[in-house]
Amino acid sequence: MAYIEPRVLKGFRDFLPREELKRRSMIDTIEKSFRSFGFVPIDTPALEYADILLGKGGGETEKQIYRFTDQGGRDVAMRFDLTVPFARFTAEHRAGLALPFKRYHIAKVWRGENTQRGRYREFTQCDFDIVGSDSAAADFEILLLMQKTLDMLCKGITIRLNHRGLFNRFLASLDAGEKSAEILRQVDKLAKIGRDGVEEQLGQITGKEQSCKILDFISLGEGGGFDETLEKLKAAAGEGDDTRRLEELGSFMKDAGVEGNFTLDPSITRGLDYYTGVVYESFLDKMPGIGSVCSGGRYDNLTGLYSREQVPGVGSSIGLDRLQAALEELGPENDQCGYADAAVVCQEEGAAGKAQKAAEMIRGSGINCEVFLEEKKLTQQFVLAEKKGIPWVIIPDYQTGRFTLRNIASRENREGLDLEKVISHIIRSY
Repeated sequence: MAYIEPRVLKGFRDFLPREELKRRSMIDTIEKSFRSFGFVPIDTPALEYADILLGKGGGETEKQIYRFTDQGGRDVAMRFDLTVPFARFTAEHRAGLALPFKRYHIAKVWRGENTQRGRYREFTQCDFDIVGSDSAAADFEILLLMQKTLDMLCKGITIRLNHRGLFNRFLASLDAGEKSAEILRQVDKLAKIGRDGVEEQLGQITGKEQSCKILDFISLGEGGGFDETLEKLKAAAGEGDDTRRLEELGSFMKDAGVEGNFTLDPSITRGLDYYTGVVYESFLDKMPGIGSVCSGGRYDNLTGLYSREQVPGVGSSIGLDRLQAALEELGPENDQCGYADAAVVCQEEGAAGKAQKAAEMIRGSGINCEVFLEEKKLTQQFVLAEKKGIPWVIIPDYQTGRFTLRNIASRENREGLDLEKVISHIIRSY
């Protein structure tokens, strides 16, 4: 019999239990943060009509989308992000939504792009958006939620923001406004291909003199604080609604005491065409080369593709796979996730009921507790616990009703405990 070779497509992955537990733990943390701000979950189909997804993606997006004709002859595509489906969702269910509507959506998306470190063709996004408000307060709440959520996941993250309108006004002053979409996509590649690479690409679009002016403009934020950078941008591009919006955001940051968590950076442009206002990206201080782990912006005109009523929106998205890959690379302090908190060993197979009764009492105290199912030497069961990352092993003596608690890391035993003391000791160790 010929066997089929087990394999997965390039850019797609299996997740073993330890990796998936880390992902689930991160998702739990992210969801808890989203809910703390009053955001609520939604879901949308993985497959949409192609014209729904391609309505405003443009450029590189159309090349990366997984698109095909289904069995019914329909032109369909797999979602490449969660923002465009949300725009369709909002237009379709507008009558049933209380605006401003704050949603989050954690799900997989697909892009047929080149794979690299932290970048895959199937990956999970964690989106959070506010629609129905065009206020600076909505922009600020998204920024604040970005900062709080990322801080819960890891330390040392810089959030950088800019305003698309400000950049577009500067391009208009150079008579390059009609090329803004193409220029924005090239500037968005700054972290990937460097200043020289962007200068070369821009030169082909605008000419060398104009490309140098653009690069000088996006460098105005280097080394300066928020207010100082904003004054430089005003001097270069003049004042308008965009600079006033940035002034409001700066004021909110000071009032909330979080101004040190954000940087005004005119090089932040975002490559997708649907952004219309404030845009932002976030980078790990110790691994800037991995790219933005959370990004987004304002997209006031997006829902207008699917409805005569335009609903303003602003949101952001955490790239879960990229962030997880970065945290794993940063070191073991970011890599602590076992199969369970504790395990009850099996000393006789006929005692499964008693073992599960003890484990259920432990679980009732909020401790994840596994029961080992097969009778083996204790040393073998200790090795199994170590492989699974389970820190505590419980050895029962059913005749006396007493238990021995073993610390797998230190190999130390505490003997003669009742179950309440076992539970108390494990909880105190957290």
